[in-house]
Amino acid sequence: MTTLNTETITYEQLAKVIDHSLLKPELTEQDVIDGCQLAHQYHTATVCVKPCHVTLAAEVLKDSDVLVSTVIGFPHGSNLTAVKVLEAEKAMDQGAVELDMVLNIGQLRSGKFDYVRDDIKAVVDAAHARGAKVKVILENAYLTDEEKVKACQLAEEAGADWVKTSTGFAPSGATLEDLRLMRKTVSDGVQVKAAGGVRTLDAILAVIDAGVTRCGATATKVIMDEFAERKKAGKTAKGDAQLGGGY
Repeated sequence: MTTLNTETITYEQLAKVIDHSLLKPELTEQDVIDGCQLAHQYHTATVCVKPCHVTLAAEVLKDSDVLVSTVIGFPHGSNLTAVKVLEAEKAMDQGAVELDMVLNIGQLRSGKFDYVRDDIKAVVDAAHARGAKVKVILENAYLTDEEKVKACQLAEEAGADWVKTSTGFAPSGATLEDLRLMRKTVSDGVQVKAAGGVRTLDAILAVIDAGVTRCGATATKVIMDEFAERKKAGKTAKGDAQLGGGY
């Protein structure tokens, strides 16, 4: 796992922390095209699109260094495991190389830990067989700290590449406390992704300091332009981070 220093982070490194999020239900195809072009302009790590837009995103970004990611079992995690695996396979067929899957929240809260682990592992195994990576969304807004810890442990046992705070559509999103808890819980072989409410440069720098290597964001332009302005002015000091709610 690469640890980023927010005092010395470069423009290019910051861009590769961002999964530019295009998940709002009302987005048109033109909105997705425009979002992919923005991600290409700023050279983000990925665009994260809905499953119905994977083919479109892959086409727009085919000559780009921006990867295509999508969501599985989104946003409630309650799909049957076989459906999640099929969704993952179809997404990879269409060009997705990273999958953000929602674990089964209700089963986790019911103490059905074997079910949750097996559900995650089925998607992870399908993805890893084809060289794709998996981020497991916990949806922390609905979980106790003990459940967050257990979810992280189950995701790691299942072979996940990242654990992720939120879908961005629950009552709350990423918090620094949750991110620190998640980072402390998983081993160095598992990365942590923040999502939901990271809308400013100071907020993304704060979550990186908490151990995040990837962050879902819709405010990519605002974040990256502010970073460029600070660097141009020779500034390195960070302000107070304010994390909001959803995307």
